Amino acid sequence: MSAKIGKGRENSGRAGPGTYWHHLTRRYCLPKGINLKSGYLCSRMIQWIANTITAIIDIFYPPFRKFIPQQTFRYLACGGGNTVLDILIYFISYNFILEKQVVHWGSIAISPHIMAFIMAFAVSFPMGFFLMSNVVFHDSTLRGRVQLFRYLLLVAVCIFLNYIFIKLFVEQFGIYPTIAKMLTTVIVVAFSYLSQKNFTFKKEVAGKLDR
Repeated sequence: MSAKIGKGRENSGRAGPGTYWHHLTRRYCLPKGINLKSGYLCSRMIQWIANTITAIIDIFYPPFRKFIPQQTFRYLACGGGNTVLDILIYFISYNFILEKQVVHWGSIAISPHIMAFIMAFAVSFPMGFFLMSNVVFHDSTLRGRVQLFRYLLLVAVCIFLNYIFIKLFVEQFGIYPTIAKMLTTVIVVAFSYLSQKNFTFKKEVAGKLDR
């Protein structure tokens, strides 16, 4: 199954996520003096990782075939996995790295529950974009750079929502920070799914494809 997926992406002929990741690896993964062949190997490794993740997720899809589309199942798997990672990093950061202490950055004081969110976001953001663009919505007709720009816009909105809801739940309702983060995640993930499906990684109708 993974071989078919990889072949389809390689021969699609459009400047999709795979092409964009190849451009990024050529531009940023290679130190000066390293030839482009190494960059090609780097991009191929990224594509292999995406294909492998897709194949593993699809192994568990058959029992759910009658209930949800394959793309939705992949979204739930990738989004769920990334969300669990995000919450885990948040929990570890808040309790063990920051030790529930306020972080002072010059004259700015950052509460531990907000700083833990920033630390978790630094990992979950690139992971989320990789999974969404290469596993879930790899057949999007939008160019990779358009996807990235729209994803950044969506993430900015999600950051704002995270900030508002976490402060509201913790400071106004007195909810324990990790629980507040979980409640916030449910709200933000629902909003994110609808936005990604209909905006960030949408398929353009025939005749209106990005060129």
